[in-house]
Order: sequence, then structure tokens, then C-alpha cells
Amino acid sequence: MASQQGTDETPRPAGYYHLARAVLYREFLIFVRYPANAIGGIVISVFFFGVLFYGGQMIAGQALTDSIEGIIVGYFLWTLSVGAYSSISNDIASEVQWGTLERHVMTPFGFAPVALLKGVAKIVRTFITSTVILVVMILLTGTTLQLNLLTIVVVATLSIVSVLGLGLAAGGVTVLYKQIGNWLNLLQFGFIVLISAPAFDLGWMQVLPLAHGSALLQRTMVDGIRLWEFTAFDLTLLFVTAAGYLALGYVVFQYATRRARRLGVLGDY
Repeated sequence: MASQQGTDETPRPAGYYHLARAVLYREFLIFVRYPANAIGGIVISVFFFGVLFYGGQMIAGQALTDSIEGIIVGYFLWTLSVGAYSSISNDIASEVQWGTLERHVMTPFGFAPVALLKGVAKIVRTFITSTVILVVMILLTGTTLQLNLLTIVVVATLSIVSVLGLGLAAGGVTVLYKQIGNWLNLLQFGFIVLISAPAFDLGWMQVLPLAHGSALLQRTMVDGIRLWEFTAFDLTLLFVTAAGYLALGYVVFQYATRRARRLGVLGDY
């Protein structure tokens, strides 16, 4: 009986489902326990948009009003992109400073899957906050957009998956070199150029992160194009771009963390 009882109490190995649930629950706890920080991020984003909108009206007048729909969509995608990109790199930088990075490395799942799932959890949180920002922007400007939920979620998610790949690569470089925050912040402003790329009608830029997704999101939210109305080429290019940059970022992350272990600088700060 005692032997049977001991067998029943043997802990079962955790799977990726348990890991994903734990990471999402951790993100939820951070969100509800530190609401001031979450609300502060929303307020800052709305403030900068207000400066852009009212300042632009004073300078450009009707020209800004005529293009306000595209500006709102672009700003919405930019807030999503910044959240997806900085989620992994900033989290790893914090773990290095706290001295808890080794716990991620020692997990049976491996460092890269844990970092990737934490990035996905951050994206879920960013979707919530960016949606709030989008609603405020619409109310602030009195603009009408086509809000087809399924199309927006699919297109926006695939658009920022490529940025998540860049975030993985940046996270690996952070593990290796520690203090590179200024370079990481500089790249965030490069997203503005990528999101604005469709306006320049440069065909080769479609393969860059965010560029093609930005064009499709504009057509969705401004022109009301549904997911099934896009061409097979558009959807395939969006998916391949997302998968390609995510895979590239994963490879860079693995290489950088392995090199950090070989050099013995994984937990140094």
C-alpha cells in the first residue's frame, strides 16, 4: 500500500502546456499587481499621439486630417511592434541584473523556448494595452475605422511575429554583451520607417519586417478589406516573412547564448 501510495504521488513531468500557462499567469500577475506601470505606459503612448495629432494640425492642418486614418493605424501597429520587440530583450536584461537568468537556462525546456513563450505572453498583454490606445485615438480624433476583429488580429499578429524574431535576436545579444540598451532603443524608431514603407511603394521592402503587414493592416482598417479578400500571394508573403524572421531570431538567440556559456559570461553583469 505504501509503495502504491508513493507511486501515485510521483510528480509528473511538466509539458509545454504547463510552461505556457505558468508564463501567461506570471504576466497576468505582473499586470494586476503593478497597474500603475501598465496605466503609465498607456498614458505616455496617448500623450505622444496627442502631441503628434494636435501639433500636426497646427502645422499641416487639413493635410494631416486627410491622412489621419493611416496615422492611427500606423501608430497602433507601432505600439504593438515596440511591445513585441522589447518584451524579450528588456526581460532578459532585467533577469541579468536581478541575477535570476540561470534559472531560465537550467529549466528542462531550454532557455530559448522559455524566452519565446515569455515574449508571446508579453504580446498578449501588449494587444490589450494597444487596443485601449486605439480606442482612445479613435475617440480623440473622431475617426471611423473598419474594425473587423478576425482580420485585424490575424494580420497584426503575423506582422509583429517578425518583430518578435528581432526581439529574440536582440535578447541573445543582450545575454552576450549585457549593456546595449541604447542600440535596442534606437532600433525601435526604425520601426517607423518600416511601417511607413508602403507609402513609398518600394516593392523590395515587402520582405522587411512590418512593411507588408503594415500595408495589409491599412487596407483592413481603412478600406475594410477582409482576410479572405486578400490574394494568396499577400497572405503567403505575410506568413513566410513572419516565420522567416522568427526562425532567424531563434537561431541568433541560440548561438549568442551558447557563446555566452562558452565564454563563461552568461550570468555576469
